[in-house]
Amino acid sequence: MTLDELSETFELLDDWEERYAFIIDLGRKLEPMPDSDKTEANKVPGCMSQVWMTARQTDDGSARMHFQADSDAHIVKGLIAILLIFFNDRTPEEILTADAQAEMKRLGLDQHISPNRRNGFLSMIERIKAEAARTVSV
Repeated sequence: MTLDELSETFELLDDWEERYAFIIDLGRKLEPMPDSDKTEANKVPGCMSQVWMTARQTDDGSARMHFQADSDAHIVKGLIAILLIFFNDRTPEEILTADAQAEMKRLGLDQHISPNRRNGFLSMIERIKAEAARTVSV
């Protein structure tokens, strides 16, 4: 799924209750994260729920980054899925210049998630950008 498809789906849903159900469903479809990766080192600070995230470069030689993440909260898993739609398999340079907050606004998430979830969402964005910056500087 692309962000444009996600935006179109959001527009088709009548209200935010349906959108939340859709977000939760996106979280259920996340690539499973091995329990061995759910370590303190992989935790994303600033999230009320537990969130773990790993990053690696893809094996195809393109220098693209692939993220894997999980949470113990259903809605947060859905928010992770949205972030991964936006950031996964992009180059570090694309990640560093991407404006995830503008996309969050376009989807209406900036107005419809709690301040704590919004802070966690921003923490996940910071973590993704930090991983990309680390790859660029290596």
